[in-house]
Amino acid sequence: MTTLSYPPKPSPGDRIAVISPGAGLPGLFPRPFELGLERLRKEFGLEPVEYPTTRRMGATPQERAADVNAAFADPDIKVIMASIGGDDQITVLPYLDRELIRANPKPFFGMSDNTNLLAFLSNTGIVGYHGATVMVQLGRPVAMDALTAESLRAALFTSGAYELRPAERWNDVNRDWADPATFDAKPETKPAGGWTWVNPDRVIEGRSWGGCLEILGWLLMADREIARDLSAYDGGVLLLETSEDMPSSEEVFRTLRNMGERGLLRRFSALLMGRAKTWSFERPNSPEEGARYAAEQREAVLRAMRTYAPDTTIVFDVDFGHTDPQLVIPYGGLVRVDGPARRITVTY
Repeated sequence: MTTLSYPPKPSPGDRIAVISPGAGLPGLFPRPFELGLERLRKEFGLEPVEYPTTRRMGATPQERAADVNAAFADPDIKVIMASIGGDDQITVLPYLDRELIRANPKPFFGMSDNTNLLAFLSNTGIVGYHGATVMVQLGRPVAMDALTAESLRAALFTSGAYELRPAERWNDVNRDWADPATFDAKPETKPAGGWTWVNPDRVIEGRSWGGCLEILGWLLMADREIARDLSAYDGGVLLLETSEDMPSSEEVFRTLRNMGERGLLRRFSALLMGRAKTWSFERPNSPEEGARYAAEQREAVLRAMRTYAPDTTIVFDVDFGHTDPQLVIPYGGLVRVDGPARRITVTY
C-alpha cells in the first residue's frame, strides 16, 4: 500500500467517463441518471461520456470490463464515475487489463458493488474514491445534499487535506424512481446525532482500505484483490459500511470474525464504520425498528473488535455509505483519525 499514488485531477471542462461495471440500471431508471448527468455538466463543469454498457442491463462481464479498460485507455477521459452499484462486479475483475490501467491512472468514483473496482485499483497502485455515483448522489431529487456536493467537489478538483464533518441531518428512506413524483420534493431527513468514538486516545494516520462489508466478504471468499502480505495493511484505516441488503447483526459479526481469523482486523489502527442503512423497500422498518437494527449492528461490530482488535480506534456513524448525505473517502489514500480532538481528515 505504500506504493499507491493519487492520479492527476480533472479540470472543469474535462470529459468524465460514466460507466456501469455493476448493473446497467440507467436503462431501467433514466430519470435519476439524466439528472445526475445534468448536474455533472452544470454544477461540476464536466462533460459526461457514456459507454456501450452504461445503460444496458444484462451486459456480460467481458463487455463491462471492456468499457472500464476503454475509459482508462482514452487520453481524453480525465476522470471516471460509476452510474450505480450492482451485485456481480466481482465477475468483471478477471477481464480488467491491470497493466493498461496502471499505465493510465485516473480518479475513479464509486461505492457499494464498486468496492470490487476500488480494491482492484488499490492493488494496482492507484488511489480511488469511495463515494458519489451518478444515479444516487448526483441524481438526488431536487438538489444534491450540500455536504455531499462539497465533499465531491473537493475530491474531484483539489489536492490536500479535507476535514470531514458529521452530518447534522440524514436520510435512508428511498422513494420509487419509477414514480415521477419522487423528483418533486427533497428527501425528508432526521437528526443525525454525530459520531460515536471508541478508544479515542490516539492519533492515527494511514492508508484506507475496505468498503461495503458484503462485497468485502465476497472478495475474501473468492480470494481476490486481498494483499498476499497482510503487513501491507499495518497501521491503516479500515472502512466498513453495509448496504440496502441490510445484513443481520449475526452476519455482520461472522464476516468480521472471519476477517479476524484471517488476521486482517488487528492490522488496522482505526476503523471508520459507516452509518447503517436501516430501511429498504423489502424491509420498510419503522423508526424504532431501524434504531434497533442499527444498535444491534453496532454491538456486533464491537463484539468482533473486542475479540480480534480490542485496542483499535473506532468511529461509528461516519456518513460514507448507503445513507444520505455521503462523504467521499479516498480509497488507498491517507486518512487521519484524531481521537483526542474527535476529528477526521482525509487527503484528496
